[in-house]
Amino acid sequence: MFAASSPLKRGAVRLAVGAAVSGLFTTGMVVAGAGAAAAAEEPQDHGGAAATLSGLKFSGDAVVRVGGEERRLRAGLFELAVDGGGTLRTYGVDLDMATQWDARYQETPWSGTSLGVNAAAGKIRWILQNSYPQVNDLAALARRAGAKGLTEQDAAVGTQVAIWRYSDGAGARPSARSKKNGAERDAREVPKVTAADPQAERLADYLEREARSLPEPGASLDLTPAAHSALLASAGEDGARIGPVKVRSGAERVTVAPNTLALVDGMRVLNAKGKPVTAARHGDSLFLDIPKGASAGLAALTIQTSTTVPVGRAFTSGSRSQTQVLAGSSESTVSATALVNWGESGPVPAVSAEKVCAHGGLEVMVRNAGDQDFEFELSGARRVVAAGRVEKVPVPLAEDQSYDFTVAGPDGYEKRISGIFDCRTRSSEARGTRAMAAPSPASAPGAPGKGARSASDLAATGGSPVTPVIAGTAVALVLVGGAAVLVLRTRNSRQQG
Repeated sequence: MFAASSPLKRGAVRLAVGAAVSGLFTTGMVVAGAGAAAAAEEPQDHGGAAATLSGLKFSGDAVVRVGGEERRLRAGLFELAVDGGGTLRTYGVDLDMATQWDARYQETPWSGTSLGVNAAAGKIRWILQNSYPQVNDLAALARRAGAKGLTEQDAAVGTQVAIWRYSDGAGARPSARSKKNGAERDAREVPKVTAADPQAERLADYLEREARSLPEPGASLDLTPAAHSALLASAGEDGARIGPVKVRSGAERVTVAPNTLALVDGMRVLNAKGKPVTAARHGDSLFLDIPKGASAGLAALTIQTSTTVPVGRAFTSGSRSQTQVLAGSSESTVSATALVNWGESGPVPAVSAEKVCAHGGLEVMVRNAGDQDFEFELSGARRVVAAGRVEKVPVPLAEDQSYDFTVAGPDGYEKRISGIFDCRTRSSEARGTRAMAAPSPASAPGAPGKGARSASDLAATGGSPVTPVIAGTAVALVLVGGAAVLVLRTRNSRQQG
């Protein structure tokens, strides 16, 4: 996920907006022609749904106990508004991290979150599949849990508490306990979270006890790889065909809109058989056909459709706001973007990055389709990717470390990579010197917290009300009218450099 940083220089700003159609798979290309390729606002590497936190739908009190001390916090079901249309409902997976008002979230693989290093992540997905709101027969759910009855508020609180027991090792069952350095933590350091309401607590106990491991769900929509490059000279007189870029989608069938956004005459999107694309399915490969005579440039290939996001998908924020897992989705707008770079000679790079929590940092993928080595600097070290090679460059990062760096190439090519490395829940770390936060005020019994939008509620959900709010760089793929909006700035050609 990336944000713009460079000022516009020596060129016009190009803006392209495609029409949004429900259920339509839109292939939009915004292309900088001769001597113009660097994007001032680049899309993130991971596709899928992008959304803004709206508030708590249903909530109630939970109690966290550590070492004989306790505090209360809000627990419940969140609602997020999807860019381009749609609604998501989620639960949090870090009980000591505040959830920030109006935080921006992006669908993310488990590998880029604490779930990627949590052996119990599959049990969290089982809880999501077998509790509210996926199971909306509350009478039946109460019978299975041995509860006298469940309101929507009770069901939301009980489900959130059960999830925290596996995401944060905050349960009574040994299998749910967190590990540190391969050994169980001292029992005094292990948090225990319970629901304040006895019926919600019975549900939490039932879900924790019955949970079974399920695999990670697939992405709602994705393009792989997220960046590609090609050398025009290697394609001969017919131009260049860049790809393959593989489509991954939960939608059964997606349609490709006519190519109305290309700024280079004759550019087409083709399938694996070399035919112009009119439709695509999960697993299909797309190719960008660059016509003869095209100069060095950069294209952003964006696809979009309307589908439901799979239950269990993770959502992370560019600011320090609690990671979420999906409990339910309406028909929602999802999109994915791949950047494509090409040149006539020399190094022709394409750069993408992925957060890999299991490896303790970023994995930067650098492709060089050119006929010369690509030399660049990353994390203070000089790197070289040989002509025609693809290299993975590890960038070690500390937990909670912010990062912001740019990989620069010839002809003004730039790829900015920024974010926060957040891969552990705070309660999975040692608490030896960490003081317990002051208890939050008890919530009033009665009606559920439907549509709650108060900043204090959000700050107390998944964190104490005195948890510091640390500003981060909010980043997300912006859809205007349900279509890609990409801004390109003119750059100097290699000959002018």
